[in-house]
Amino acid sequence: MGIQIGGIYVDTPVFLAPMSGVTDQPYRKMIRKQGPELVFSEMIASREMLNSKDSGIRKLKTDCEAEYPLVVQLAGWDPEDMALAARMSEDRGAAIIDINMGCPAKKVVNKFAGSALMQNLDAANSIIKSVVSAVSIPVTLKMRTGWDSNNRNAPELAKIAESEGIQMVTVHGRTRCQAYKGEADWSFIKKVKDNVRIPVIANGDIKTVYDAQKCIRISGADGVMIGRGAYGKPWFLNHVTKFLKMGKVLPSPVLPQQKTILLEHLDLMMNYYGFENGARMARKHITWYTKGLPLASESRQRIYSTKDLSSLINEIENLYENALEQIAVSWR
Repeated sequence: MGIQIGGIYVDTPVFLAPMSGVTDQPYRKMIRKQGPELVFSEMIASREMLNSKDSGIRKLKTDCEAEYPLVVQLAGWDPEDMALAARMSEDRGAAIIDINMGCPAKKVVNKFAGSALMQNLDAANSIIKSVVSAVSIPVTLKMRTGWDSNNRNAPELAKIAESEGIQMVTVHGRTRCQAYKGEADWSFIKKVKDNVRIPVIANGDIKTVYDAQKCIRISGADGVMIGRGAYGKPWFLNHVTKFLKMGKVLPSPVLPQQKTILLEHLDLMMNYYGFENGARMARKHITWYTKGLPLASESRQRIYSTKDLSSLINEIENLYENALEQIAVSWR
């Protein structure tokens, strides 16, 4: 099941998707610790990086040793900017550059970047050619099936990408106009797979290990990319890997283990962002980790209002302790 991406071999292609505001360095480290071989940075706007804006530089900050081989994903509309940003990323330790032609967000699309480029394959081609020629490391591409249901041109774009030296393509099984509504069309991804010889990765709606297996069977893809399915579950990608390789379904960590994982993630965020920004960034992750736990909603309100790290940790400890007590009562 392994694939070759330029000079990088990946034994089991189960990848963490690039997600803005989610796949920062602390989250990537948590995922990598659980086992996956390859993770993607959150999307970085090429112009933002080149203008040395704090957000762009922060997103590019990597721990080369702990994260290798890291894929840095870039978005933009100007071929020269994209090439310069790719070269900067390579200089800072990126092992692979991924070009974003799949983001459906209005603020990206309105700048004619992300999935908007699927409306103009000439412009897309220019960016691909510019980035590939700018770096010595492999370049990959992420896209959607097309702009809308009447313009699903992913097979054509993938063929262009292959001809320009792209080493792998990832296809989210929705159009841009669908955003995240409806269901991912894994069967359409097979049309991309049948049109190119480079590895094709399927993305969209992979929430269980069985989803991953079914997605590969229907799409014919060489691997899967998981995004929202990993929210609050950094162990999930490793579970998918084990299932695809050995057919073994691993149990989720028990609640005390989940608490330990959350606290470790929290520690990484605090060291990376500092308390104020770290606590703010942690809110969504705490919500995902604790989803479905008894009394979690009430506990989160206290967690989010804490003013120091010690209080934050105590509230999380209390949340899990109360959840375990409630579960024990329900079993009696």
